[in-house]
Amino acid sequence: MDILGKRIKQLRESKKQTDSKYTQGYIANLIGVARTTYTAYENGTKQPSLETVNKIADVFSVSTDFLQGRTNNPTQLGHAEKDEKDIAKRMEEIKKDLSSQDGLMFSGEPLSEEAVESLMEAMEHMVRQTQRINKKYIPKKYRDKETE
Repeated sequence: MDILGKRIKQLRESKKQTDSKYTQGYIANLIGVARTTYTAYENGTKQPSLETVNKIADVFSVSTDFLQGRTNNPTQLGHAEKDEKDIAKRMEEIKKDLSSQDGLMFSGEPLSEEAVESLMEAMEHMVRQTQRINKKYIPKKYRDKETE
């Protein structure tokens, strides 16, 4: 049985101890699949689509990262969610810094709104790429404890 199957079975059985309606059929109905399909998910003989994993996570109020074994904390923000928040925060800081200048110029001409937006998109790509590369090469002992 794979990690996803083990975790959804564990979550369902845990819920069933306090509320008997949490059967395989009940969960299958909530996520919009046949009971046999859901049973196959629990047994690890069939893999759910990403959309279905999201629905399962919603039903059990856990993160998809927890279901897929990327974290052992059911409510911890996934790396991707935390990264997106960090990137959004950095981009706001960059945009604020750029707009506080007396006027952005390129070859002696002021930048249009479209040009500023294009510049921001390029900078966001650079921030994402840098963050991905840094995570790959920074030893675990130097990483932020929250992201582990």
